[in-house]
Amino acid sequence: MDNLYNGLSFKELKVFLDEKTIQFNQSDFLADDPLGVVHRFSRKEDIEIMGLLMATIAWGNRKSIITSGNRLVEIFENEPYQFVLNHTDADFAHLHFVHRTFQKSDLQFFVGALREIYKKQISLEAAFTENPVITGIKGRIVNFRTELLSYPHEKRSEKHLANPLKKSAAKRINMFLRWMVRDNSTGVDFGIWNSIPKSDLYLPLDVHTSNIGRKLGLITRKQDDWQALEELMENLKQLDPKDPCKYDFALFGLGAIEKF
Repeated sequence: MDNLYNGLSFKELKVFLDEKTIQFNQSDFLADDPLGVVHRFSRKEDIEIMGLLMATIAWGNRKSIITSGNRLVEIFENEPYQFVLNHTDADFAHLHFVHRTFQKSDLQFFVGALREIYKKQISLEAAFTENPVITGIKGRIVNFRTELLSYPHEKRSEKHLANPLKKSAAKRINMFLRWMVRDNSTGVDFGIWNSIPKSDLYLPLDVHTSNIGRKLGLITRKQDDWQALEELMENLKQLDPKDPCKYDFALFGLGAIEKF
């Protein structure tokens, strides 16, 4: 971090980003955020299922994401876990669901794969086990992707599960992990998983967080790929080694809300 924004010192940058994190890590923002749909639920399994699906369809206009999320809640009749466990092919026969390129067949695959996971495990968390070869959160994402794609699916559905081994920054799955792992002291994230240290989390790299990261000298790489994300996280870990992902709130808020 030699080229910090406007000549900020390391200490000044930390103070600035800590303040912005506190400012934007507030439940008031949930009304206009896809995560607000997930907060309609209190059962752990419902939160996991809706969290994964909301993160998976989280691209495009926020309003349209929330509209699609509400449609999922209708389809599940307000009980995602029960729908996952007890659905039949007939439930999808006349079902209509499309969110951009995420279609009914993709939803049917996700629901079916989740049912098989819940048959074996008490929580979706178990699908994010540590990888003996690939360290950290990257290995956990690879394991989860492999687990989900081990169930029958159309080739088209694979694009909805980012692969960091192909340099993807895996924005949506990293966002989902942030929701599940970070504590809920401000009523935003849920903190319902404890097998993944929050110090290992990577933030969801998008156009806002990457642009602000470059402006602040936290990223030098031009592409928004896994390598850029690793560079960003290494720098953020210098600011807070225990919870570097918290700065997602600061970087996103500065970019999307304040147009920094």
